[in-house]
Amino acid sequence: MGDRRKLQAEIDRTLKKIEEGVEVFDRIFNKVQDAENQNQKEKYEADLKKEIKKLQRYRDQVKTWAGSNEIKDKGPLLEARKTIEREMERFKVCEKETKTKAFSKEGLSLQSRKDPREKARDEARDWLNDSVDKLNGQIEEFEAEVEGLLNEKKKGKNRPPQLGHLEESISRHQQHIQRLELVLRLVDNEALNPEDVNDLKDLVDDYLERNQEDFDEFGEVEEMYAELNLDELDIAAMAHEVVHEKSKSSDKTAEDDDELGLSSGGSVSGGAGSGGGG
Repeated sequence: MGDRRKLQAEIDRTLKKIEEGVEVFDRIFNKVQDAENQNQKEKYEADLKKEIKKLQRYRDQVKTWAGSNEIKDKGPLLEARKTIEREMERFKVCEKETKTKAFSKEGLSLQSRKDPREKARDEARDWLNDSVDKLNGQIEEFEAEVEGLLNEKKKGKNRPPQLGHLEESISRHQQHIQRLELVLRLVDNEALNPEDVNDLKDLVDDYLERNQEDFDEFGEVEEMYAELNLDELDIAAMAHEVVHEKSKSSDKTAEDDDELGLSSGGSVSGGAGSGGGG
């Protein structure tokens, strides 16, 4: 019993530190936003990075506790983890903005020269990567809950009904991640148009928001991607890459032959002379 009280005291202290760390992070974040010049902004952002690393270490500890069967009330731990992950997202956005503004003139010049199709592809890539990150974040939460339920089951209790629900949720999320990573690859290979990704966006965003509230509505993962014909496009893209690689290999062989002085009907320069001197 004493060990449990000691553990709870340590959890309470950590939660307090997280609360204080978030307040510090918010203050520095505001300084970054209000900075009058780039040097100031970079200095505050360095301080912000230190704070987010502290919070990330607390997050790792919170995840461990949330998966322990010794902890009955996991609500505060899960809430703390969500708060830290929200701050991590804010830091990523802030860091990206600062880097962009550091080269704002060059960035604006590049943007003005960038092909609209390439710009649309960049936006599609950003959304796809962000969606995969969100799905992975939700999987981590599900896995922490599963671990806690499995620990309870070891005590001899019946298999909790929630366990099957969570396992199915993890499986669905993993299927979505596989499909979205395939979409990303096809966008990179220009086998899929950014406009097609826009059509998918509303469906995936809706799934991310409601996959637990309306669990039964999202049972068929493939339905969401059916109209894109991803597998057919993937096969076609791979076939194109093979042909392209063979073409490059053939061109390279021809270049090497030229460098060595070989041609379709010729021989190495000087070869006949050396043979005749024997």
